[in-house]
Amino acid sequence: MSKNNIDEIIKAVERYKSGRTSQNAEAKRLGVSRRAFQDWVRKYETFGAEGFEHTGNRKYSSELKASAVQDYLSGEGSIAAICKKYGISSRTQLQNWIKMYNGHKELRPSRGRGSDIYMTKGRTTTYEERVEIVSYCIERGNDYTAAIEKYGVSYQQIYSWVRKYSEKGAEGLVDKRGKRKAESEMTEVEKLRAENRMLEARNKRLETECAVLKKLEEIERRWR
Repeated sequence: MSKNNIDEIIKAVERYKSGRTSQNAEAKRLGVSRRAFQDWVRKYETFGAEGFEHTGNRKYSSELKASAVQDYLSGEGSIAAICKKYGISSRTQLQNWIKMYNGHKELRPSRGRGSDIYMTKGRTTTYEERVEIVSYCIERGNDYTAAIEKYGVSYQQIYSWVRKYSEKGAEGLVDKRGKRKAESEMTEVEKLRAENRMLEARNKRLETECAVLKKLEEIERRWR
């Protein structure tokens, strides 16, 4: 976001806060949705004008994430109210934490840019390991950090495997370099088994996301 754009947003929010204009009018003036403008108002109310100067990722402790999620699920407030209470810069962040919580995933502390996970060295893997690692990652909504920490592979490796699987399916995970002829000579049955495992991971992730979205919509309706 450029300095000029930030200044325009701050001026628009201040006009709205002073009662000189409406959310709809300022959203239209800036060419954004009313929901986006509401997010900026909440950010201004929580962090002040300085909140728009932070272009990097904010860090949140696992305790704060858990408290925010539990407050929301116990009916302590709407998404917007909980974000304001805990100083969370985006409602999308809170919604993602709720999905993770309901999907029984660990709410880890947020990592800033340059985190040491990107420095993890790669290692040699078998085809079966790559299938397992990519399945694990996909099942958790492409959570590269979790896969790196669990399997001890590098970010570059897991990113490459997920991309190759997206483009070529299980065949993309076969290492055809050098002496690895055994992998390139896999039977159709073995390839189908790998594909089935990936599909199961995708289906499990989608089922979890659908269940969580339904729950979120139900809770949000109570606050309208």
